[in-house]
Amino acid sequence: MMQKPAHRSSQTIAVEAAASKAGMAFGFLSLWFVVMLTLTLLVNPARAQTNGEVLQDISASLNKMRTMGGDFVQFGPNGEKSEGTFALDRPGKIHFRYDAPSKIQIMSDGKSVVIHDRALQTWDLWPLSKTPLRFLLSDKVDFLNDSKVKGIKVEADIVTVTMVEESMFGKGRVTLLFDRPSKELRQWTVTDAQGLDTTVAVYNLKGGMKWEKDLFKIPYGRIAITERQ
Repeated sequence: MMQKPAHRSSQTIAVEAAASKAGMAFGFLSLWFVVMLTLTLLVNPARAQTNGEVLQDISASLNKMRTMGGDFVQFGPNGEKSEGTFALDRPGKIHFRYDAPSKIQIMSDGKSVVIHDRALQTWDLWPLSKTPLRFLLSDKVDFLNDSKVKGIKVEADIVTVTMVEESMFGKGRVTLLFDRPSKELRQWTVTDAQGLDTTVAVYNLKGGMKWEKDLFKIPYGRIAITERQ
């Protein structure tokens, strides 16, 4: 036997109608909010950095970095591989010590760069200002206004800066690779006048180091004696 539908008071019907209207209104407002948010994002998307702003950020990051140490791996023009450790003290000073079996060490004292072959007891000396290392060791880096910056490539994770300069070795190119999120220098490649590349990648980096002054001391007197022999 079918039951008669329960009697609903006029008050109940009014409450249900009000709830239904409120639900419709809430749904409409939610939809309106989503539409307006979408239009706002389309009209005002998040602004990407310009290349100039990226160069400014990288320059500022380098200028804050005064001392650093870490490991490096170097690949020569013929694919030869060398490894070692380095110490940096800006402006002007750096020391690369190559692992065995290599007997090479490279030093800059702020004025000159010397390559010392401990096996042959030879010293090759050049002015720092005439070598590619001057880019990394200058007191203030300003990639944005440096006329020697000839190219920049900005990717999601990597920023590549290309610089061209005449040095005592002829016209060459230095390509610097930076990690974009951290703005840290990761690698550089020196291309000489003959088009031969030497690439150095650095890792296990530590900042805020305190180095002994003798680490960057070039023995000019000893070099002069060696040259006279």
